[in-house]
Amino acid sequence: MASITIWHNPQCGTSRGALALLHERGHAVNVVEYLKTPPDAATLARVAAAVGGAKALLRTRGTDAEARGLPDADDATILAAMLTDPILINRPVVIGPRAAVLARPAERALDAA
Repeated sequence: MASITIWHNPQCGTSRGALALLHERGHAVNVVEYLKTPPDAATLARVAAAVGGAKALLRTRGTDAEARGLPDADDATILAAMLTDPILINRPVVIGPRAAVLARPAERALDAA
């Protein structure tokens, strides 16, 4: 099976569930704790485009995204904020041979495989 990368936050139940599901299905998974090792600008832009744009990748729950006006901002502004503060990246993001997906719910992780 082809390798799959997950942008993972071990504190997130959905992220843990997606990772467990991928392992249960026998996938080799490259785990990137994106809060410790954030993506570079080019990777973030590519993945955001693949999941429907920066707004689709923006995490508002538990962040100050709304106070910063990010839900109404353009993609460049949102991506710049995510690069500075990766907690604004929603999770888990699963990047596989078929697609890059925001795995909410966790079962969506299989769409990337």
